[in-house]
Amino acid sequence: MPIKKGDKVKILAGKDKGKAGKVLQILPEEGRVSVEGLNILVKHLRPRRAGEKGQRIEFPSFVNLSNVAIVCPKCGKQTRLASKIVKGEAGKKDQKFRVCKKCGETIE
Repeated sequence: MPIKKGDKVKILAGKDKGKAGKVLQILPEEGRVSVEGLNILVKHLRPRRAGEKGQRIEFPSFVNLSNVAIVCPKCGKQTRLASKIVKGEAGKKDQKFRVCKKCGETIE
């Protein structure tokens, strides 16, 4: 999964196309991601007791993973990601980094 919680992403399709926000939650099995302040849905709740008012609850819904692109924190452009593996020294594990395809900087 190239996108992680806390990454800044840009929406590529849908009603919020072109807007950017921070990733709140990821569902890797379903390939969906929730972005802060985007793709807001409204749920209406009925009153439970007499004299109580109904409510409207707004919450960010999930967007398909193919409809978001990560925004590089270094160059500020939307980009694809490459992976770079750095060999560990004797007794250490190899490390895998995410790399911006446009500027070549490692992300996080």
